[in-house]
Amino acid sequence: MGESDQLLRTATTAHHRGEDTRRRLIETAIQVFAEHGYEGTTTRMLVERAATNLPAIQYYFGNKEGLFRAVVAHIAEHIEGRMSPVAGRVRRAVDDPATPRADLFALLLDMLDALLELVTDPSHSASGRVFIARAEIEQAAAHQSLHQTMAAQVGQPCMALVGRLIGKPADAEETILRTVAILGQAIAFCNRGTQLALGWTEIGEARLNSIKRVLHEHSAAILGVADGGGK
Repeated sequence: MGESDQLLRTATTAHHRGEDTRRRLIETAIQVFAEHGYEGTTTRMLVERAATNLPAIQYYFGNKEGLFRAVVAHIAEHIEGRMSPVAGRVRRAVDDPATPRADLFALLLDMLDALLELVTDPSHSASGRVFIARAEIEQAAAHQSLHQTMAAQVGQPCMALVGRLIGKPADAEETILRTVAILGQAIAFCNRGTQLALGWTEIGEARLNSIKRVLHEHSAAILGVADGGGK
C-alpha cells in the first residue's frame, strides 16, 4: 500500500469515527434533554453519558444550544422522511380539481395511517417523544422547526384535503377544527397513558390495524363520509 493510500485510509477511518461520535452525542442528548430539560442539562452530563469529552461538543456543535438545535433538526428530518412521500401525493391530488372525493378521503386516511405509524414506531424512542413534549412546554425557540416540519408535512396537506371534503377553504376555522380532531386521534396513541388504559405494553401489527380501523370509522363520521372511504 502506497503512502497516499494509507493517508486516505487513515482519513476515512477518522471521518467514520467522527460521524460515530456526532451520532452518539445526538442520540445521548435526546435522552438527557428528555430527562432533565434544556436548563437542567449540563455539557458534562452529556459527554459523560456519551462517553466522550467536552471538546467534542465544541467541535461538532459549538455549545449546548448547538447540540440542542442539532437534536431538533435530527427529529425533524426523521418526521419529514416518514411523512413527505404521502404529503407529496396529497399535494398533487389537491392541485387537481378533478380528483374524486373518494380519492381525497382515501388519501386523508393514508396520511392518518402514516402519522399513526410514526408516533407509535418503537424505533422512535420514548425519549424522543418526551424530548418533543418538554421542548414544547419549555417553549424552546429551536422547537419552531419541528412545528414547521409538522405543518408542512402533516397539517397543511390534511387541511387541504379536509377543506375539499367539506367544501370550505383550507384555512377556515371549521376546516382546522375538523383536521385537528382527526389528527388528534392518532397522536393520542403515542401517549403512555392511552396504552396503559388499554393494558398494552406494546403496539404490534394487529393492534395497529385495530387502531387504524377505528380511526377510519371516526374520520368518516367527522366528515360525513358514509362508506368510510372504502378502506
